[in-house]
Amino acid sequence: MRIGELAVAAGTTAKTLRFYEEQGLLPAAERTASGYRDYDPEAATRIDFIHRGQAAGLTLAQIKQILDIRDGGEIPCGHVRDLLDVRLKDIERQISDLVSLRDNVAALRDAAAEPEPETCNADEVCRYL
Repeated sequence: MRIGELAVAAGTTAKTLRFYEEQGLLPAAERTASGYRDYDPEAATRIDFIHRGQAAGLTLAQIKQILDIRDGGEIPCGHVRDLLDVRLKDIERQISDLVSLRDNVAALRDAAAEPEPETCNADEVCRYL
């Protein structure tokens, strides 16, 4: 399958596929006599896995680790679980940070609900921030 066909089938671009190949996420494609990349049908499955990993918030480096484990003949499930544990903790921290930010912004907004311009000092720009 040529790069353009694979890109359409995988819902991505030829540029992305070349990048994946350069980064070792996709094995180097065979070349036709005229020099065009000729991908195996399994490449679409591999790209689907890359996209699923990205959707879970994994980095391309982490996805490459998983692919390297699989390509080495081992089952990567334990490694995937560990990566997802770390990712889940990161998400929980981000949620906590966002809740704190929301509470802070709500308090600032409440303080500014009835502005009192006469109490503002020009050096402060705005006392509500």
